[in-house]
Amino acid sequence: MTMTLVLASTSSTRIALLRNAGIAFEARSPGVDERALEMPLLAAGASPTEIAQALARAKSLALAASPGAVVLGADQVLDLEGERFVKPTDRADAFRQIARLAGRTHRLRTAVALASEGAIVWEHVSTASLTMRPLTDAAIDRYLDEAGETALWSVGAYLLEGVGIQLFSAIDGDYFSILGLPLLPLLDILRQRGVLPS
Repeated sequence: MTMTLVLASTSSTRIALLRNAGIAFEARSPGVDERALEMPLLAAGASPTEIAQALARAKSLALAASPGAVVLGADQVLDLEGERFVKPTDRADAFRQIARLAGRTHRLRTAVALASEGAIVWEHVSTASLTMRPLTDAAIDRYLDEAGETALWSVGAYLLEGVGIQLFSAIDGDYFSILGLPLLPLLDILRQRGVLPS
């Protein structure tokens, strides 16, 4: 039986990654309140990796009741020496995030989980280290002018596939994971589970 892949996300970047890889799928919003899920985890001292994993699991399980479907949930946590970042709410918040990250190295943890028939059947976490070059206030303003609304689409206020790449001096990690999905291990498990041909 051919399995249907459901992406528990409406992220345009994740949708594009799967489409560009030639994968047939449906994209649906998982309807998960991420902040509400994170609060008890943070209170319990959960690590950035544990938080990313919990969010990815919750998203995949939220849509995993359909028979014959494999649901992919994903989440990212940006960690700067223990300080956690979420998507900026407005331009001023984006400015603050970039100013905090400028001249420093942060870690981006990307977690993915596959669920089938109400159970997690596979999960993976990828960690990347990204070093942002030193930036003046004027340079940050120029970047935000050029990035426009896209600066609000992602944690850290940057998209590497766009002008956000200009903010960085060094990147150590899987490019696809940084964008939102670790494609190579994901493709491997999708073949194993019969979602893709071997």
